[in-house]
This record gives sequence, C-alpha cells and structure tokens, in this order.
Amino acid sequence: MMNVANLKAARELAYAQFREHQEVGKLTKQLSKLSDELLTSLWNQCGLKSDAALVAVGGFGRGSLFPYSDIDILILLPADKQYFETVLASKIEAFVAQCWDTGLEIGSSVRTVAECISESEQDITVRTSLLESRLICGKKTLFHEFETVYENALDPKTFFQAKLAEQIQRHYKYQDTPYSLEPNCKESPGGLRDLQVISWVSKAAHLGNTFKDLYLAGLLTNRELTELKRNQRFLETLRANLHLLAGRRQDVLAFDFQASLAASMGHSEESLRLASEAIMRRYYWAAKAVNQLNDVLLQNIEALLFPQESKTTHTIAGEGNEGFIERQGVLDIVDPQLFQKHPEQILRTFLVFAQTANVKSLSATIFRALYNARQKMNAQWRKDPVNRALFMQLLQQPDGVSRAFQLMNRTSVLGRYLPAFRNIVGQMQHDLFHVYTVDQHILMVLRNVRRFMVLENTHEFPFCSSLIARFEKPWLLIIAALFHDIAKGRGGDHSELGKADVRSFAKDHGLDKTDTELLVWLVAEHLNMSQVAQKQDITDPDVVKAFAGKMGDERHLTALYLLTVADVRGTSPKVWNAWKGKLLEDLYRATLRVLGGAKPDASSELAQQQEESRSNLRLNGIEDSAYENLWQKLDVAFFLRQDAGDIAWLTRHLFNKVDSQIPIVRARLSPVGEGLQIAVYVRDQEDLFSRICAYFERHGFSIWDARIHTTRHGYALDTFQISGSNLVDEGGSYRDLIQLVEYELSAALQSHDPLPNPSMGRLSRQSRTFPIQPRVRVTPDERGHYYALSLSASDRTGLLYVISRVLAKHQVSLHTARINTLGERVEDIFLLDAARLSKNPKLQILLETELLEALGA
Repeated sequence: MMNVANLKAARELAYAQFREHQEVGKLTKQLSKLSDELLTSLWNQCGLKSDAALVAVGGFGRGSLFPYSDIDILILLPADKQYFETVLASKIEAFVAQCWDTGLEIGSSVRTVAECISESEQDITVRTSLLESRLICGKKTLFHEFETVYENALDPKTFFQAKLAEQIQRHYKYQDTPYSLEPNCKESPGGLRDLQVISWVSKAAHLGNTFKDLYLAGLLTNRELTELKRNQRFLETLRANLHLLAGRRQDVLAFDFQASLAASMGHSEESLRLASEAIMRRYYWAAKAVNQLNDVLLQNIEALLFPQESKTTHTIAGEGNEGFIERQGVLDIVDPQLFQKHPEQILRTFLVFAQTANVKSLSATIFRALYNARQKMNAQWRKDPVNRALFMQLLQQPDGVSRAFQLMNRTSVLGRYLPAFRNIVGQMQHDLFHVYTVDQHILMVLRNVRRFMVLENTHEFPFCSSLIARFEKPWLLIIAALFHDIAKGRGGDHSELGKADVRSFAKDHGLDKTDTELLVWLVAEHLNMSQVAQKQDITDPDVVKAFAGKMGDERHLTALYLLTVADVRGTSPKVWNAWKGKLLEDLYRATLRVLGGAKPDASSELAQQQEESRSNLRLNGIEDSAYENLWQKLDVAFFLRQDAGDIAWLTRHLFNKVDSQIPIVRARLSPVGEGLQIAVYVRDQEDLFSRICAYFERHGFSIWDARIHTTRHGYALDTFQISGSNLVDEGGSYRDLIQLVEYELSAALQSHDPLPNPSMGRLSRQSRTFPIQPRVRVTPDERGHYYALSLSASDRTGLLYVISRVLAKHQVSLHTARINTLGERVEDIFLLDAARLSKNPKLQILLETELLEALGA
C-alpha cells in the first residue's frame, strides 16, 4: 500500500533516474502513477470506494505530471443531494484533509455531472480541464455518464474559437514574442501551452489525442511531426529540470537558473555565460518552431471545423501577385510548389502581406513551402537583382512593414536574406537593461520607427511623428534600425563592426553615396545622443556646441534623434520614461539652434529664459517688481539650467519667502510624465542632500533628476523629478501625495536628529546572476569650476543615500545630479563643487575609495 514515506522515496528515485538519463516522458508518467496510487489508497481509507468517482483533470489527467505541478482532481458526485449531505460530505472532507496532510498539493473541486457541465459552459478554463479527465478510482458508471454528457455538450467550433481568443490574449501578455531574455517556458509564445492548445482543440474536434493522430489525419507532415515531438520533448525536459533546480514550481527561465539548466542538460562550455547562452539559443529555436507549428495546425483544424468559410477566397490585385490569394484574413498561395519554381516569389510573399490590409497571417501552405524552399535561399538568391529590388520595395511600404519583418524573422527568411542577422537570432544580452534577444530588440526598434510614420499613432510621440513626416526617405531609418546592433556578439565595438555590414548592404542595393554615408554614420553613432543627453550637462553651451559639431547638419541630427528614441524605447518598458524623452528633445532643440546659425550665447539664453518666465508670471497676476529681490539672489547658471515654466513655478512660491527661516517644500505633478516635481528651499547645510535622499528612500521614491543650486545669500534651491512610491503601489495616486510630501519633507528638514546609518538593499536576482563591477571616477572639468563624479553600479535601494552620505562626510558640495537607471544598472553623473577637491588631491582618491567600498557592500 502506498503511503507518504513510500511516495517520497519513490519520487526521489524517479528524480535521480531523470537527472541521469533525462527521460522526461518516463518521469512525468512515474509521478502521475505514484500520485494515482497514493490518492487511491487515501480514497479507500476514507471509505469512499464506489460512492463517488475520483477523477484526474488538467495536466494530471493527461498523465503528465511535472515534479512540482499542481495535482488537479475532481470528486464527481451522484445527483442525490441528500445522500451527499448525510453520507459523503464528511468522508470527502476527511479525504481532502488527508491529501494535504500527506504533502499532496491538490487542487480539488467537488461537483455533480450537471454542475460540471454548468461550470464548463461559463468558464473556458473549466471546460478545458474537464476535457482531459481520467478516472483514478471510484464509481466507473458515474464517470462514464459524465464523459457522455460532457462530450454531447461540447461544441468543437465554440471551443476552438474560445481557445484561439485565449491564446491571443496570453501571447499579448508576454509581448507576443518568444524572445524575452527570461521567458516562461510554459506560457510564453512557443512554450508548452501552445502545444497543449493543439491537443485540446484536436481532441475536442475528434481528430485524435496525440500528434501522431494528427499526422495520420493528414494535418501534419512527417517532418512536422518529428519536429513537434522533438521540441515538445526538449521543452518538457527543460521544465522538469527547472522544477528540480528551483525545488518548487518554476516556469520562468530566470537568469539565475540558466547556467545550471545548461549543465543539467549536458551543455558544457568554458564559462557559465556561454553555457546559458547555448541553452537559451536552443530554447529560442524550439519556441520559434513550436510557435510556427501551432499556427499551421490551428489553421488546418480551423479549415476542417469551418469548411465553408475556408473555401471562400479572394484574388490579390497587383502585377506579379497572380500566385497569391486571401482566405479569411490569411495570405495563401495557389501552388504549393510556387517557391520551388520561382524563388523570387519568397520575398514577394512579405511584400504582398504588407500591402494587403485585411491579411493578418500566412497560411499553413506558405509556412510549409517556405521551410521546404530553405535550400533555395542561398547566396545566388540573395544576389538576385529581383530579390534586392523586392526587399527595397518592402522597406518603403507605407503600411505593414513591421509585421512583415516579424514574420520574415519567424520563418527564418530574414536571416537567410541577411546572414549577419541570422547570427544574432536568439543572441542573449546580459547588460541588465535589455529584456529581449538582439534580433527581437532590433525588430522592436524597427517597429518603433515605423510607429512614428503611422498617422494613427501620432498621439504617442507627436514631435517624432512631425519630424519623420518631413524627413526625406524615412525608410532609411528602417535600414539603420535593422543594422544598428547587428554586430553584437562578435567581440569588439558593435557600432564599428556594424558599419561594414550596412555599407555592404547599401552598395548591394544601389543606394547613393549620400544615403550610404548617413546609414554608416547612424550605425557608428547610434549610442552618442543618449550618452550626451543622460551623462552630460546639456544646458552647458559648450556641450551643445561640441555635440552639434558631431552632427554636422539638421538631417543627421534628426535621423539620430529618431533612431535614439526608437532604440531606448526598444530595450525594455522599464528603461524609457518621459524624463529621458525630455532630455533627448531638449538636446535636439538646442543643437538645432546651433546648426541653424545661432551661437551658444549665455546672455541671450538668459534673456530669453527670463522673458518667458516673466510672461508666465504676469498671467498669474504677479508684477515684475514683486520677485526682483528673489531673482537678484539667483545667478546665471540657475536660469540657464531651468525651463521657463519651472522658473515661473518656483518664483510664484518663493518670491515672498526669500529669507524664510523654515524650509519651503513645494510639489506638483511632474510636467514631463508620471511622478512628482519637488522643490526644496532652505538655508544650506552640509547634510541637506543626504536628508532629502533619506526621506525619498524611506518612502520608496526613485529620483530621475536632481538639480542643486545655492543662492547668493546661502540658501539651497533644489529641484527633483521623482517617481514610484510605496504609497502609490498601495493604490494611491501622485496627486494624493503632494500635500503629504510637502508636510513630511519640510518636517524632516527641520529635524536635528542624526541621519540613519546607510543600509543598502539587497541586489536584484538579475544583478546577483550577472554582477556589475562598481566603477567610480572623479575628474575636473576643463575650466576647473567643477569635478565630475561618474559611477556605474548595480541598482539597489538606498544607493543614492549612501553616495550622499559619503559626500556629506567630506563636506563636498553637490552642484547637480544626473540619475540614469538602465534596468538593473545605474550610471549616475554628479557635478561636485571644486572648492575642496582642487585644494586636496588626496581627497579625490579617498572619495573614490570610500564610494567603491560603499557600492560593493
């Protein structure tokens, strides 16, 4: 008889055998059988026997149980309600309790046959779970009754449509891509769930219970069957190993498991990174194949379920499109041998796809034909002038380009046409701010550029949309997006290596000298603008003048700006924010003025800023004379480093409080996106910045930007852009926080209590897996007015407070702070007052040493 001890020992034996032989099918069947035996034993011990039926459902019903999967069971009751209440209820309660007591993590439901049907009609998840029912023990006649009633109630067409809609929603949740750096091997596109969807809809349609049944029914080719089974085995082996490594249910291929997974599955490389890259590249190829085969099979099953609709076709208008038809929103070909006979039609497929608005996908016939024609996509095919012309024509289409390139990558056509692109398919990026593989990042950047061109999306980035509308040959930016990171993973500077690739492409495709030069320059310089905007003081005329010298003219500047915005947005949803957008736009506008002939002139900039601010203040009924005293206390640098709107806002709140003896704190919704803008006006003190940082850290605020200014009469006038908060996370809004922040921060600045000791938060999981060596550098500027403190480290709670404490300890004044968070990494720039540092060179070394120690703690 199976008991808890026997079960545990048997499981450990099964795990050991799996670790040695990696036979996942054997493991999942063993685990299901062991659970069956223990459940049967407990069922009989509770005296249930044939009073009801114990049914396995879901994955357990399939007989495919992973090490830490839920054990889903249905206790099927007879229709007699009184019998249940008087006889069965207490026994079932005891059975469920014993299951948990023995360590079986069950998901249980207790229903009659009628209740099962009623629940399944309301919930597609329940309907799906019941589809895979399997009797474990108990009343057989009751289970057979359930099977008959359920089968009669199940409408294959309705079920198919519901599962398809559910899959679309699930794919959308995972960004509709298998190429996340930490994908979910079960739920992400191309994961095990996509294979299960095929099984569910085919079983509901009475087409068979296995992939072999689908092959015998003519829905799969022999090659597709082999590939499907191979990739299913790989994904299941991956998931089983992941469960065992984590010691719990774990389906996300997190960074910290990838190297161990590689070792478990026999991938041995010289370094952990190489091993993890090997296993992940294998995963991406499997997910890509599953994603495509899922599409093929669902189309074939749909054609059987909806035969009349599948026969309705429409011709595709246009010269050269005679071999293509449209069927229910799917692009198809008349002759399955089209690509074998006419390889030039391969690229035309994607051109037609982009040009036909109501087409949403490619047919199963096309997917198969493209696979079978892979040998045709060789060097000769790439050099064919017809194909080169088609590729250029595709790039220049007004619509559908992004979708077409996604499909070209999915079908491996893009990698075969551009061999350099094939090298980065599934290429990992371990920089902690990209969340996609290199190929997917490139396609995301391409998509972002394309969105600037689409009228319906102008509300997203109106400035970018207006610029690209006036840009000559905007399709050149699509090429720049394709090549900007194409040389990653080769070793060396990918910007320099990519120049040769794009130059060769331009030559092969007949681009003129001017366009070629622009593309080569964009690939070489694609990181420049974001680095200047985020790491340098773009209110400094000399910084803008130097940047303008690198741009040369308005066309180069505009092209780089558009590519930069698209690139930063394509790294991760967490990296882009409105503040970074403002920095880039401010740099663009300032540089454009210089390129237009305007000389960087501090006095004219000052006059313009002040006049705009005065106009704003007059609209608020404030006379010029009212704030004369305040403005006399502010130097030129203050006016040059603030927007006119910010100057007016600060002036309105401070003009009658110039010599205030209590701290003035004012907050408002950030004018440049989510978060708050906070101003602090108080008599300066050594630990002021630390006290402000301590308050922000305590409430979970993230600082995007800090501008520190000291007035002529010794007051600090600091402004901060902040976002995030424990209070917002709990359901509040930023508007609700304004009064709270003003009151609490003012009180904190009046407190004379000692500052709390620095306490760095734990490193994130990603940062622990791919640690960043902290770097600190203190260097004087050319004019000797300031020292630049630049640091790079893993992001963590309390980081800025720790830095501020070190500066306060050595009485080093802060002029400005540029906080730049790139995913899990920070690259911050602080401009320090030169007074103490220039007199004491040893202090520079001491500062660097203590900051390194603090960052590495």
